[in-house]
Amino acid sequence: MRVAPNVMVIFDVAPGGRDNYKIWEEGQVPTVIFEMTSFGTKGQDEIFKKTLYEQLGVKEYWLFDPKGEWVEQQLRGYRLRGEIYEPIQDGRSEPLELRLVVEGRLIGFYPEDTGEKLLIPNELAETLRQEVLARQQAEELVEQERQRAEHAELQIEQLKARLRSPLALAQPSLNVDPDTIQ
Repeated sequence: MRVAPNVMVIFDVAPGGRDNYKIWEEGQVPTVIFEMTSFGTKGQDEIFKKTLYEQLGVKEYWLFDPKGEWVEQQLRGYRLRGEIYEPIQDGRSEPLELRLVVEGRLIGFYPEDTGEKLLIPNELAETLRQEVLARQQAEELVEQERQRAEHAELQIEQLKARLRSPLALAQPSLNVDPDTIQ
């Protein structure tokens, strides 16, 4: 019987895509498996696959029910302790060092060291778009400030030129030396 998990994480194998993964050829059992489950696949996922993965030595097995048809809180994990799966109570994947959080019909993955969410492609694209926009706005502000400073410098030079004019020099009551103005 062919069994293909929806998502599996396997360490210590050659990188690269595969059409299929055969444990007996690769020599490595998946470390973590995620199954998208529903009421229609409940028996297969909760009994058969759980038992199979437990016997193979898969360290963690996660069931994700995006529609919430039968898995309470949509996500249930099992961690191998010895040779038996025990329910995961803390929402953490130990091998992946991630905290898993249900976010609607998706799972959010948060590295334990940073706590920052790993972004999915559309979130990443939006974040990059916002960063580009912020950078452009900052560059515009810098340019505006440069122009303002340039204009102020021009005004100072014009004021100095007026103070050096014969009319200004004829009025000693101003008592301003234009060469000391900065």
